[in-house]
Amino acid sequence: MIEKPAEGALEDPERFRTLVMERCVPVVLRGAARHWPMLAGGDLQGVVDHLLRFEAGRAAEVFVGAPEIGARYHYDEALTGFNFTRETMLFRDGLAQILATAGARDKPTRYMGSLTAETYFPGIEQTVRLPFVPTAVRPRFWIGHPSTVACHYDTMDNVACVAAGRRRFTLFPPDAIGDLYVGPIDHTLAGQPVSLAAGSPPGDPRFPRFERARERALIVDLDPGDALYLPKLWWHQVEATGEVNVLVNFWWDGFATGPDQPYTAMMLALVAIAERPAAERAGWRAWFDHYVFRPEGHPLGFLPPEHHGVLGAEKENQGRIRALVMRMLRGG
Repeated sequence: MIEKPAEGALEDPERFRTLVMERCVPVVLRGAARHWPMLAGGDLQGVVDHLLRFEAGRAAEVFVGAPEIGARYHYDEALTGFNFTRETMLFRDGLAQILATAGARDKPTRYMGSLTAETYFPGIEQTVRLPFVPTAVRPRFWIGHPSTVACHYDTMDNVACVAAGRRRFTLFPPDAIGDLYVGPIDHTLAGQPVSLAAGSPPGDPRFPRFERARERALIVDLDPGDALYLPKLWWHQVEATGEVNVLVNFWWDGFATGPDQPYTAMMLALVAIAERPAAERAGWRAWFDHYVFRPEGHPLGFLPPEHHGVLGAEKENQGRIRALVMRMLRGG
């Protein structure tokens, strides 16, 4: 983890992409959002007033956790359901309930997440700009009481900014996945699979391999105005520790070359490869390394570029490969 970005890295999206994102490690961006108007007053009321100034009167989903879950939003004991409920109400009413019960330990905790600017606060995106985030990327808002969101990953790059309260991120690198005891991929709390082991007590007999991941954990504490760059696929447990917390985040794929997503390719590989014999899977691993991960460089690097065919760097080759794959999927 890097506590300070390279000189000039926060000036524009291209510099940020080259100097920060290409390294694919988390970077703490202290004070990156302190210039936002909603933070000018230095208190929660200023943030709330700013949100309500743009509020569009839309209904939002609210996660509600009973006091006994300790604000830890997760599965139930049987892994068949969840330990919280969901309510739908106007955003303004949900916010009022959060503010009215802040600090009440005998009351349920409440949490509204992933509220898109264009739906809930149209126009607010102009007031929460970051010079290093592409202007086409729209912010999302996360508002609630103290909470712990289960350790998960995102398939997009993320810049998360604290506007009110405090956030603690506990981070694990992508290659810790085997030690995190990841739950189902199609029965999730909010879209992404989560670690069942993160947050467990040391020595928990259910998760012996997690002790290796525990030693690798990176912990980042953010105050209002601070931000964190989190590369895609990094695991993160997020704790909101203020009585009322507001986070603003930006998701985008800094390295997309077209509409195709790596996660889509992995899901297809699950169907095509995962259940084949171990020796055959090893063969396909060698093929993936050679053509996709390329530890030795371009697979046709020994030939002049004009002989690289669909593996050439030209943009149109992506469309040719995509068309070929579609014909294969259709059985053509």
